[in-house]
Amino acid sequence: MPPKRHLTARRVRLGTELRRLREATGMKAREAAALLGADSVQMSQIESGVVGVSAERVRRLAAHYACTDESLIEALAAMATDRTRGWWEEYRGVLPPVNLDLAETEHHATFLREVVVTYVPGLLQTPDYARAVFGYMRPELPESELTPRVELRMRRRAVIEGDNPTPYDAIVHEFALRIRVADRSVSRAQLRQILDQIEQGHVTVRVIPTDQDGFGGAGASMMYMGGPTPQLDTGLREAATGTAFIDAKPQLETLRTLFRKVEEATLDPTASRDFIHRLSKEL
Repeated sequence: MPPKRHLTARRVRLGTELRRLREATGMKAREAAALLGADSVQMSQIESGVVGVSAERVRRLAAHYACTDESLIEALAAMATDRTRGWWEEYRGVLPPVNLDLAETEHHATFLREVVVTYVPGLLQTPDYARAVFGYMRPELPESELTPRVELRMRRRAVIEGDNPTPYDAIVHEFALRIRVADRSVSRAQLRQILDQIEQGHVTVRVIPTDQDGFGGAGASMMYMGGPTPQLDTGLREAATGTAFIDAKPQLETLRTLFRKVEEATLDPTASRDFIHRLSKEL
């Protein structure tokens, strides 16, 4: 197959998983390449996502790697045959690739979990809230760059809306709900937006109250996106140095543990909904 014009998150992940399966056997890249009638350069391109690979080749490699996990093999084969051009590709060259990678990974996720301490989660934000956040953090952005950022954030909400929404479990700190990124009306509308999403039944929001004892997870902000099999789950952490996607098994287990620990500090979903409702009435 010819080289891919753009490295998408899905193609890169497919290559990463094929490399992991190969390395688990101790097989060299050139040995795996020979099985496909290719060379080590082509194998490197496949494992880095630079070139595509057919489902038949994925299954052949899995057999040579002695992989017996049929669900994983079929998930990888499906990734290899997926030629969908997602709506996020409209922003290629307009926004940083990491924004597109996030939208793509969310689109294919089987479930979503998120912990946010300082802001309302992006998937729950209103346009005015998102614009205030982007405008404050990057005040030098011209309208031509600010608008597409807000647009993409709003379009990402499609995964938790519509006819086949993805289950979404969000944990947010009371601090994030109270802080006014803009004015009172924007804050009020934002809280109502969260309540509306909760009422749809596929979104769960849990609140960490400010008077909760023993909560040391102020830096716990994260997103966890379920794959078709647990091996294909993806995590995301944001830091001052940038956004990092996580797919290594030990790190994914750390994120799952972190989510469970933070969840212990929250109000239950019903109490959280009532809390948000009361707060919206105070504004």
